[in-house]
Amino acid sequence: MIRSRLTDWTTVAPLVAVLVLVMTWGRELPGPLIFVVAALLAAAVLAAVHHAEVVAHKVGEPYGSLVLAVAVTVIEVGLIVTLMISGGDKTQALARDTVFAAVMITCNGILGLSLLLGALRRQVAVFNPEGTGGALATVATLATLSMVVPTFTTSRPGPEFSPAQLAFAAVASLALYLLFVMVQTGRHRDYFLPVTQEGSILAEDKTGDGHAEPPSTRTALASLALLVVALVAVVGDAKTISPAIETAVSAANLPQAFVGVVIALLVLLPETLAAARAARRDRVQISLNLALGSAMASIGLTIPAIAIASIWLDGPLMLGLGGTQMTLLALTAVTAVLTVVPGRATVLQGGVHLVLLAAFVFLAASP
Repeated sequence: MIRSRLTDWTTVAPLVAVLVLVMTWGRELPGPLIFVVAALLAAAVLAAVHHAEVVAHKVGEPYGSLVLAVAVTVIEVGLIVTLMISGGDKTQALARDTVFAAVMITCNGILGLSLLLGALRRQVAVFNPEGTGGALATVATLATLSMVVPTFTTSRPGPEFSPAQLAFAAVASLALYLLFVMVQTGRHRDYFLPVTQEGSILAEDKTGDGHAEPPSTRTALASLALLVVALVAVVGDAKTISPAIETAVSAANLPQAFVGVVIALLVLLPETLAAARAARRDRVQISLNLALGSAMASIGLTIPAIAIASIWLDGPLMLGLGGTQMTLLALTAVTAVLTVVPGRATVLQGGVHLVLLAAFVFLAASP
C-alpha cells in the first residue's frame, strides 16, 4: 500500500516538477526542455486538484475550498514580491496587472464556467445568495480600494498611493479578508455550503459522492503537503517558462503586459479545474467559494505583502487601473450582483461572464 502510494503519479509528478524547477531556475532553457517543463506543469496542476479534493474530503466545506485558494495565493504572492524586488523599474505595475488579471479570471472565468456547467447539468445552477453575495461585496470593496482609488488620489502624480495611503489600504485589505474568513468558517458557515434545487442546505457530504469514506488523517496530511509542493511547482514552472512566453508574445506583436495574463491563467489552473469538477457534481456553491475566495485572497494578501516589500523597492508602485480596466471591473461587479442576487442562474449568466473574460483577454492583447 505504501509502495503504491509512493509510486502514484499524483505523488511523483509534483516531486519531479519541483526537482526540475530547482535545476532550471534562473537559466535559459532550450526548446525541448521548455516542452518538458510545460508537461510537468500540466501534471502538477492535475496533481494539485487531486490533493486539494482529498483535503476537502477530510475537512469538509467551506474549509476545503479555502485551503486551495489560500495556498495558491500565498505562493503566488511570494513570487510577485520576489520578482518586484529583483525586477527593477519594469515591475512597477506587476502587482496591479497580476491582481487585476486574477480578479477577472476568477470572477468571470471560473465563476462563469461553474455556472455554465451547473446549469447544463440541472438546467438551473443553484447556490446560496447570502454567502456568495457577501463574498462578492468583499471582492468589490477590496478591488475598488486597492486598484481604483489610487487612480484618483492627488498625493502622487501617477496612479499610486502615498506611503500612508498604502499602509491604510494594506491594513484594510487584510482586515476585510480575515473578517470574511471568520464569517465563512464561523457562525455563518452554512451560507457557504452547497444547496439543493429547492434551496435547502445539503446534508454533510464532503465529497459530493455521498458514499466514499473520508481519508485518514495521515493521508490528508500527506495530500496537504503534496498540494503545497504541487502549487510551488505550478507557480515556479510558470515563471520558468515565462521567457518563452515573452518571446512568443513579442513574436505575435502583443503587448508585454499580456505575459502577466498568460501566467495568471497558468497559475489559476488548479482552482479552475477544481471548480469545474465541483460544478459537474452539482456543487456549484463550492465552485463559487473557490472563484470568489481566490479573488479575495489575491487582493487581501497581495496588497499587504507589497506594502511591506515597498520598503525595499525603488521607484513608484503603480496600483491604479486605467479607464478600460476600470470599465471592465465595474461591468463585472454589476453583472455579478445581478447573477448572485436570485441564488439561481442559467446558462445565460454563465455565458455572459465568459464573454466578459473574453473581452478582458482580447483588450489585454489589443489595448
